[in-house]
Amino acid sequence: MKKWLKRLFLFVIILLVFGFLSSLFSRLPVGDRVAVIKVKGALIEPDRIVARVQQAKEDKSVKALVLRIDSPGGSVGASQEIYRALEDFKSSGKPLLVSMGNVSASGGYYISAPADVIFANPGTITGSIGVIVQHTELKELLEKLGVRTTTIKTGKFKDTLSPFRSLSEEEKEYLQKTVEDAYEQFLQAVLKYRSKKIGEEKLREVADGRVFTGRVAKELGLVDELGNLQDAINRARQLAKVPEARVFYMEDRRGLIRRLMEEDFQGLGNHYPFMLYYLMK
Repeated sequence: MKKWLKRLFLFVIILLVFGFLSSLFSRLPVGDRVAVIKVKGALIEPDRIVARVQQAKEDKSVKALVLRIDSPGGSVGASQEIYRALEDFKSSGKPLLVSMGNVSASGGYYISAPADVIFANPGTITGSIGVIVQHTELKELLEKLGVRTTTIKTGKFKDTLSPFRSLSEEEKEYLQKTVEDAYEQFLQAVLKYRSKKIGEEKLREVADGRVFTGRVAKELGLVDELGNLQDAINRARQLAKVPEARVFYMEDRRGLIRRLMEEDFQGLGNHYPFMLYYLMK
């Protein structure tokens, strides 16, 4: 057997043993834990976050959950899926806390609303409560380039927001009603859990898309406390009455090889050349 093939075989065996041991240890009693789930970037694909929240709910060793949010927002549907998963988590009776990082705005604030306590740094950017739809028209530019488009459609609204033409007044009215409906859902989602901290009249006054620092958000009642992630973890321990609970950062349970293939050259990506060198040496 060639030397590089032996090394490859050995590498696969090590991965299998590592996977077996990880699975074995994951089944051993681990004591009380406070789970931390990181929500980073745009809220577009909620499936992994929802799955982790469900896992935290079902895991008996997890006594409280801290959601660490660093997100400028995202789609309405994705935000609502995460929001609903957090509502389901709360049905377990376990404390739910939010720690806002650099930014927790728009959809990032939407998913914060169900928390028992929301922490933000004094300089965290939050708020941006609102809904937006944008339309970019390229018709004149394309015509100058000699590009023309023909549209065949089944209804007058099917190509609304097409960049190849202007919006009609009827379409603008239709889109305005759509965003207002989504906006109203946003407000009611916030009021469901924060009406004792900020009334509906005040919320509507400040929910015009503007952003706030964490300090101003606390004055308005949009967040509860000023503090960092560790402050949120300590409060979670206190609320769950488990002062000695360990912190458990919930990460993807994907296999090592899949992670290596999917990582965007951050951290693990730096090891690719060395692994290749080892196998081919």
